[in-house]
Amino acid sequence: MTSSPSTAAGGGPLRVQRDDRGVVTLTLDDAPRFNALGHEMLAALQQALDDVARDDSVRVVVLAATGKAFCAGHNLKDMAANPDLAWYQRLFAQCSRMMLSIHKLPVPVIARVHGMATAAGCQLVAQCDLAVASENATFATSGIHYGLFCATPSVPLVRNVPAKRAMEMLLTGDFIDARTALDQGLVNRVVAPESLDAEVESLVQSILQKPRVAVAMGKALVYQQRELGLDAAYQLAGQTMATNMMDDAAQEGARAFAEKRQPAWKPAADKA
Repeated sequence: MTSSPSTAAGGGPLRVQRDDRGVVTLTLDDAPRFNALGHEMLAALQQALDDVARDDSVRVVVLAATGKAFCAGHNLKDMAANPDLAWYQRLFAQCSRMMLSIHKLPVPVIARVHGMATAAGCQLVAQCDLAVASENATFATSGIHYGLFCATPSVPLVRNVPAKRAMEMLLTGDFIDARTALDQGLVNRVVAPESLDAEVESLVQSILQKPRVAVAMGKALVYQQRELGLDAAYQLAGQTMATNMMDDAAQEGARAFAEKRQPAWKPAADKA
């Protein structure tokens, strides 16, 4: 995905790669199972996200996948083989914890989507901060076809897509194509398959040019204020901007604007 030197780790259902810019790529690597979100995959994702959360030098996370599908969600064969309420509760709690970890990370998470993203796989796309899709990507919350309403996928879906569009996806289970996903706000950009990596990289490059502390504050604020009433949202936003302005990066940015030059960020300013 990038020509920068990188290190990689893995061996299980998830490959973790990091380059010298602080870009971490998490690649779902269980193509035979269409990168299903079973216990092992969820545990690997959780560990990787926890590692990112503890590392102030990480700037961006890219979530990618191998094989024909991005992610088919939970494996219904596994679920059918374990008809136990406690087993199901553990699975969905484990998945919800991982999704919330994406939400709480101080760095942006970009979904690089190809092929199908269904049920919890569609949830994964919706939970990411940004998403770039190949023209061949398709999306569905398809559990309803099998008698299972996609309840947990609905949580980020209705926070991305207008309510009636989300309800149509949830109640019909029908697929939408990448262009429809773009029109409805589920993804940010749609490109030809051969341009997918370059388009993701353009987003990465743009984010890397901004101070990490401002990005972290901004991400947290956007999600917090969305759950508040208007008065409380403005109060929180105002306090966030005031605190942000006290940071060295914002002070340098303001001076650069006044002096009509490009900001010269100090390395320390990029640490949250």
